[in-house]
Amino acid sequence: MTIHVLVAEDQAAVRQGLVLILGAAPGIEVVGEAADGERAVRLARELRPDLVLMDVQMPRLDGVSATAAITAERLAEVLVLTTFDFDAYVFGALRAGAGGFLLKDSDAETLIAAVRAVAAGEGAIAPAVTRRLITEFARTAPRAPSPAAARVPTLTPREHQVLAHVGAGLSNVQIGRRLGMAEATVKTHVSRLLGKLDLRSRVQAAVLAQELGLTPDAR
Repeated sequence: MTIHVLVAEDQAAVRQGLVLILGAAPGIEVVGEAADGERAVRLARELRPDLVLMDVQMPRLDGVSATAAITAERLAEVLVLTTFDFDAYVFGALRAGAGGFLLKDSDAETLIAAVRAVAAGEGAIAPAVTRRLITEFARTAPRAPSPAAARVPTLTPREHQVLAHVGAGLSNVQIGRRLGMAEATVKTHVSRLLGKLDLRSRVQAAVLAQELGLTPDAR
């Protein structure tokens, strides 16, 4: 199944490089390009891509606001591009519903793998950074009550377990090994808990788990 991607990056040279890399990858097709946030949102509405590769620092409408608009209308998954792993823009983009983030200096293989993962709803944050990023995000996030937190009691015991493992930054494969489940079963549990909690991304679920203090041993 072909993954249709919209590339949103204001620097022409960088954008062209991303388009070339993705266009050469099997199963990926670049369906549009945007040099500013407003155009990114407009093209997402027109083209309905599977994923938007979004630079967080964009003219006219910043990447965080563009991400929020795209995810609010459920137009596509969003993978944000940033220069620094703890750029404040990243926190805003994740809060807005981005499925993951990628450093701009990532190699082609990492970029392609991240696009495929986020398009599949898996989320994409480098494993070495995941727990550090999520913990820092949860620590610095506003402490206002989260609507999703009130829905946690609606989860089944197994979904609650899976949520705790997602919060620890584990992949579906790792969670499956820990809990003795097939990867496809874990993916189903993640999809269901996102629906019950009304969250847009796996990363948002991970942040929620951190905010609630859930651990992989939580019951």
